[in-house]
Amino acid sequence: MTTNQSTHDGKDLHPEHTPRLAWAKHAPEVYKAMARLDQAARQGLDPVVAELVKIRASQLNHCAFCLDMHTKDALAAGESLERIIQLAAWEESKHFYTAKEIAAIELTEAITVITEGFVPDAVYEKAAAHFDEAELTQLIAAITVINAWNRFAVSTRMVPGHYTAGQH
Repeated sequence: MTTNQSTHDGKDLHPEHTPRLAWAKHAPEVYKAMARLDQAARQGLDPVVAELVKIRASQLNHCAFCLDMHTKDALAAGESLERIIQLAAWEESKHFYTAKEIAAIELTEAITVITEGFVPDAVYEKAAAHFDEAELTQLIAAITVINAWNRFAVSTRMVPGHYTAGQH
């Protein structure tokens, strides 16, 4: 644990944890390949949808590092704080999102929690109704990539809170 202990509203916070290992340093070619894959997956995908997908998958995977990064990126790109906050409870807050965004969020959940079964036909068909085949392929790639990033960050305990928007 580091000794970096700040206060918020006058209350002492827990000390910041340290990462388990610097995976990008020890596997630089894997990191570079992931970055290239991430860039390729975003091509042709609406940037707003891409950030919503990254945030929702990161919420489901409990990836604090990626939540820190992608909420800051989304805010810097003009996303509203309200839509970011409501994303955790999107089923109760559908009126904040377009039908296309909801289809992307539902597909994100189905792919992210795939160990619970499979991607249901209804979820896939709803996404296919809102995205053409090329865009749907990019969306599936983006969801897959953020899930991989989440797994790297969670397993190596990357530390949230230090990211500046546009840094990656």
